[in-house]
Amino acid sequence: MRTTMKPIAHVQQEPHSTPKQITFVQALSIVVGMIIGSGIFLKPGIVLSHAGSPWMSIMAWTLGGIITLASALSVAEIAAAIPKSGGLYTYLGELYGDVVGFLLGWVQTVISYPASVAALAIAFASYSAYFIPMNSWVQKLVAIGILAFILVMNVIATKYGGIIQTLATVGKLVPVVGIVGFGLFSGTAPGLAGMPAAVTGAGFGMAVLGTLWAYDGWIGVTNMAGEIPNPARTMPRVISIGVVFVIIVYVLFNLAIFKILPYEAIVSSKAPGADAAEALLGSGGAMLITAGIIVSVLGALNGYLMTAARVPQVMGEKGQIPFSRLLRKQHVKFGTPANALILQSLLAVIYIFSGTFNTLTDLLVFVLWIFFTMGVFGVFLLRRRKPVPSGERGRYRVPLYPITPLIGILGGIYILGSTIISNPLQSLTGIGITLIGLPVYFYMQRR
Repeated sequence: MRTTMKPIAHVQQEPHSTPKQITFVQALSIVVGMIIGSGIFLKPGIVLSHAGSPWMSIMAWTLGGIITLASALSVAEIAAAIPKSGGLYTYLGELYGDVVGFLLGWVQTVISYPASVAALAIAFASYSAYFIPMNSWVQKLVAIGILAFILVMNVIATKYGGIIQTLATVGKLVPVVGIVGFGLFSGTAPGLAGMPAAVTGAGFGMAVLGTLWAYDGWIGVTNMAGEIPNPARTMPRVISIGVVFVIIVYVLFNLAIFKILPYEAIVSSKAPGADAAEALLGSGGAMLITAGIIVSVLGALNGYLMTAARVPQVMGEKGQIPFSRLLRKQHVKFGTPANALILQSLLAVIYIFSGTFNTLTDLLVFVLWIFFTMGVFGVFLLRRRKPVPSGERGRYRVPLYPITPLIGILGGIYILGSTIISNPLQSLTGIGITLIGLPVYFYMQRR
């Protein structure tokens, strides 16, 4: 596939007048809130079963965090050099050519983001059923209702979306901090006493893979760069601080669970976080964790919808997508990408009713990690094509270059290899879905 390679223009301002409504704290909440969903409450048992021992499990969570941090630090340099909205879609278009950027934007806009939004809305309703019993149809209506609420808040004002994100992020940390505090500082350690001391299997690689899924989501904040004051300076800070914070939270949370519950209980549990809370606080503990998961999912839902809309909006500004004139417009009164937000929400509603959201996101895992790995590798292309101007010597540069991006690239290659080996047909189907966007791209180019 031939693409037109073009020099990277260093642009400090967006092509349209975008209100700078996202504060540093709100941007940091997007990073933390999109990473911490329900995975941390549910994944410890799966990772432990693959790792075989608590200490190897902690090593897996730490290594997964290091790989994620290496990728984040590398992409942060690109974000500092290209401080424009659209995130990875924009970076790939600048570094690899418009066709590559479009293909990512295509799958993000039509499938990936709205399917993820649908999955989170359904998860919100499913966990809510713990408190209020409801059948599958009622759960779908609840999912659409919470999605409509998030949509309206983000249409009225981006700052409202930022406020929801901040409050939800703080709220989701309450049960985590509770388990960590009570668990680590309790006098007894029935869990660690019964843990095997050595690895019982050869599943450490699978354990690391499980943690990498739990660290996903941080890159969404880059979609909002045009609405963050001084993005060239702010983006690297919120990305690096946010990822480091999540690594610490994940490690401490797992240590607390290992101290509270026996090995067999953790491995066999579908929700070890809730079981640990119940062991500490009685029957109210499970309710606390379930409420925490609901708040956590709400924050992730808000973060995904908020950041998702920026991709079709920027594609509309470039005239790369059908209905570009509508999608690139901001609401006259509110100054938000209302049309793009509505598009993502409508697609999400379709996926909620069809029940295809999990299937679609699974199909695109392989493709999205190809683009993500290309994004991390892009820091090498950035340095080769765009030396730092003399007036910008203080601009962020990835530390320990080139070791840091290489760690991120190797992590991406590992995920790609594991995915194609375990699901070759699914991986090829995802590539086929992505390539369907090519006729759309060339049609829009001719127009």
